[in-house]
Amino acid sequence: MKLSSVLLWSSLLATLAPEALAQANTIPDQPHLLVKGEARREVMPDRFTLQLTLAQVDMDADTARAKVQEDAARVLTLFKKHGAVAGSVRADNLDIGPAHRYEQAGPVFIGTRVSRRLKGSFASPQAMQGFLGALNASDTLQVSSLAPGYSDVVALRRELKGEAAAQTRHSARALATAYGARIRGLYSISDVAPSFAYGVQAGQWPTDGASVIAETRPTDLVTPPAPPAPQAPYTRESIEAGPITYTENVYAIFLISDGT
Repeated sequence: MKLSSVLLWSSLLATLAPEALAQANTIPDQPHLLVKGEARREVMPDRFTLQLTLAQVDMDADTARAKVQEDAARVLTLFKKHGAVAGSVRADNLDIGPAHRYEQAGPVFIGTRVSRRLKGSFASPQAMQGFLGALNASDTLQVSSLAPGYSDVVALRRELKGEAAAQTRHSARALATAYGARIRGLYSISDVAPSFAYGVQAGQWPTDGASVIAETRPTDLVTPPAPPAPQAPYTRESIEAGPITYTENVYAIFLISDGT
């Protein structure tokens, strides 16, 4: 059986791993299989991270600074009182600059704006709810983001990558056997999908099961820009605990030869 380079679409495409930074190596011009492995896990969040923005505008810069520092001290006290996770509380430096109101004739100076961002995490939604109930948010003290997370996410992603890699080996062996081919070795492995000159790009893999496409030449790879993560406004309902799904993908290229 004559073999051209073969591309295997072996599973459904999920969200690319957030930490994937590098594109896979160039597709070889030798006969090969490109397989995708996917592993996912659903976990309950055990971290609830809250970021706040404190801001004051005043003609007197020192007055604005003093008000922001007063609010920051109160927020830090509330973090401690409501059991923020040790080491999670962070306070940025003060940001000071001119503030303007925009009118038809142009910008009008209204004073100096002083702002500061604070962040902290809680181990339960109940602890965060208690913090928010005592916060008394206002125009000058706002919740800018709230995100659930998992404290052992690094170890979890490492485990999922291992499972996804094992799946690529299994898929490659199954396809090679089906075509009467023999796997000669691993050419490259990456957690970012390659893109191809014939129109299939990262993020656009088919979702209708396994497919096979012939490929006869190598291509240059282009990394597509990542879409911005949406930021939902804070609501009390958003802090209710719900499961988080983590997904890891691995793309492996195996060199093959005719087994006959």
